[in-house]
Amino acid sequence: MASPQTPHVVIFPFMAQGHTLPLLDLSKALSHRNIKVTIITTPANAKSIGTDTENHPNIGLVEIPFPIIHGLPQGTENTSQLPSMEFFFPFLMATKQLQKPFEQVLQGMSVSKSLPICVISDFFLGWTLSSCQAFGVPRLVFHGMCVLSMAICKSVCAHMPHTKAKSVLDPIDLPGLELPFHLSVSELPAQLIQATDQNDPFFQFMSDAGQADCNSWGVVVNSFEEIESGTVSSFETFYESGARAWCLGPLFLYDKVEGINKPISQNQPNKLIQFLNDQVTLGSVLYVSFGTQADLSDAQLDQVGLGLEEALVPFLLVVRSTTWSPPNGLEERLKGKGMIVKEWVDQRRILSHRAVGGFFSHCGWNSVIESISAGVPILAWPMIAEQSLNAKLVAEGLGAGLGIRKSHDDLGSRIEVSRQAICEGVRELMEGEKGRDARERAQALGRVAWRAVQEGGSSHQALNKFIDQLCAFSSQ
Repeated sequence: MASPQTPHVVIFPFMAQGHTLPLLDLSKALSHRNIKVTIITTPANAKSIGTDTENHPNIGLVEIPFPIIHGLPQGTENTSQLPSMEFFFPFLMATKQLQKPFEQVLQGMSVSKSLPICVISDFFLGWTLSSCQAFGVPRLVFHGMCVLSMAICKSVCAHMPHTKAKSVLDPIDLPGLELPFHLSVSELPAQLIQATDQNDPFFQFMSDAGQADCNSWGVVVNSFEEIESGTVSSFETFYESGARAWCLGPLFLYDKVEGINKPISQNQPNKLIQFLNDQVTLGSVLYVSFGTQADLSDAQLDQVGLGLEEALVPFLLVVRSTTWSPPNGLEERLKGKGMIVKEWVDQRRILSHRAVGGFFSHCGWNSVIESISAGVPILAWPMIAEQSLNAKLVAEGLGAGLGIRKSHDDLGSRIEVSRQAICEGVRELMEGEKGRDARERAQALGRVAWRAVQEGGSSHQALNKFIDQLCAFSSQ
């Protein structure tokens, strides 16, 4: 194995932007500490990863071939390329075919006596555990979630409280967890309460990944202890192996703190930054983005656009849809007041811009941690996965945001939030008393986030201890 003096870490991200970016940030943080990092990826993902890490000579890439998925063109190697989420499970299953080439990589490292002190791989790549065990290498798992959401999910799976509730609105009890908010069945991630058929292939896949998770050496978390409501120790009780949860984040801040920052993206549209620069009032712009996975109907996007217009607040709306066009006359009416963008944007740069004072978000964890770190309050509209738990944490646990009012009228099944609710939520976040309180709280948490990754901070200390323990383990 690699000696403690020259540690080597292998990182294997899942092929989805939201899962990959935090692990690239971790790779850079390790690189700053003169640790050699090898990132395992596939040919179609290698270019973007290489570009992101090019300023870090300690980081190298190893490419392994991605299998062809029936019904999809060759070269589909990232969830962002999927035409719909119907292909997500076939994509997950295809990743299992990466096990043999992954083991060949480990075999090559073994022959050259450069085995890593650990492999950090995504939760969805649970099969990496058996491969790591075969070579005597500790495997750590990365979920892309905060500790609180992971603890809730594990507790729900263990105790099934939704099966005992009389109503979906009744609060549930999760033994061993002290939540900073009340939680009802209706606020649990749908996949937790719907996945009951043990013969279902997706259930089996997730069960296998969960079992591998529980038997891993530890869990890497892109969060910091100060916002985890004291749930870290409770979460660790779900790991009979004695695995520890390592709160090392916000991971993207290390590059800034260490002073080896990548130059500002040259791909960012000048018109977008100019729009923000032109805003006279600090914190007056609402940034609106709902992530890379959730699909909003054109009818719902109409409601978003019209609701933002009626709120009379400057905004920047990022839209993924290739079919949606703004309602008649909207873009013309918005000139100078709002901007609609359909290309990729540098979200971290936008959130840190002096003109941005709020984030209308789906509450994916990356977006939450980036917004909190920038001191920007959130208007929360959770859509899929554990986002409902993140939204509860932001609005009720941390007080750094507000929730959006869901529609219960006859607007149609493709509309979840009305233009009126959007208008009201935006005005309250940007101009109301609750919004001011959330902004103050977000700014305070932002200062805590930056302290966490600086020398002596909670995450900085955890990262040093994390490295020391792995080096000690590998030298045994």
